[in-house]
Amino acid sequence: MKANKALKRLTHVDDLLSDVMERYSAVAPEIRQQLLDAKAAVGRAKDAVKLQVPARTKRAPKKAAARKSAVKEPPAKKGKKHGPTKQDYEG
Repeated sequence: MKANKALKRLTHVDDLLSDVMERYSAVAPEIRQQLLDAKAAVGRAKDAVKLQVPARTKRAPKKAAARKSAVKEPPAKKGKKHGPTKQDYEG
């Protein structure tokens, strides 16, 4: 899974946990504590994924000389692209 997609899903999970915590009654503090622990774990996971997201930088441009030498190839080394000649026929 890509890092950006993982971040989106973890953010969604975080929002869902926040919503459940708001709606859940404060009568059961042990369950509320478990929800808080889960929310903290999701936050740590988001931080870990954010560290792995690479910074988008521009690629260094290739040198013009390197590109020109790659384009210029002697004709003798290129493969022939035409069909068979009269010499290939024996008839």
